[in-house]
Amino acid sequence: MSYSKFFTISIVPALLLTACDDKPGAARAGDPATSNAAASDSAMAPATSTPTVSPQSAPDYLTLAGAGDLFEIESSKAVLEKTRNFKIRDFAQMMVKQHQGSTAKLKAAASQAKLTVQPPMLMPDQQSMLDRIKAASADSVDAAYLAAQKSAHQEALALHQGYAASGEVAPLKQAASEIVPVVRSHVEILGKLGS
Repeated sequence: MSYSKFFTISIVPALLLTACDDKPGAARAGDPATSNAAASDSAMAPATSTPTVSPQSAPDYLTLAGAGDLFEIESSKAVLEKTRNFKIRDFAQMMVKQHQGSTAKLKAAASQAKLTVQPPMLMPDQQSMLDRIKAASADSVDAAYLAAQKSAHQEALALHQGYAASGEVAPLKQAASEIVPVVRSHVEILGKLGS
């Protein structure tokens, strides 16, 4: 899934605006004026167009980051139910813990910025990847999980780097800059796991 496709998919749930947590009552943010503008713009945009909301907008960033963390957590929990590979198991346990940590970091930053937070939602492509992991046999689950993780982490890295460089809300920008090295380390570990 391309970054732009991932971004395009995010416009529809812009009203839900995520700050990313897999627990009820966690993280989504939205400024009503921004949300309404995003909803109005996206209602007129065809599904294949580029996003009408800037990738540096706080609501889009929180929506995508929330969906990303939720995917990492849920896909890691799914692989833990089936994998027999201790390295995959260790990585998946780390993903749950560290993505819960980035969720908490973004939730705190959103609160500091006076943004309302609510639970995240998976994007359609993320749900498809999660469904493939859940449907995979014990023999094929590791490959499905690693492929999904590599794709998701590349997009997460681009998202957080972009917001850290050009974001509009200072607390979120700071949080993004702190999340970047964590995601980068995940990408490096994935490179070793896949070899």
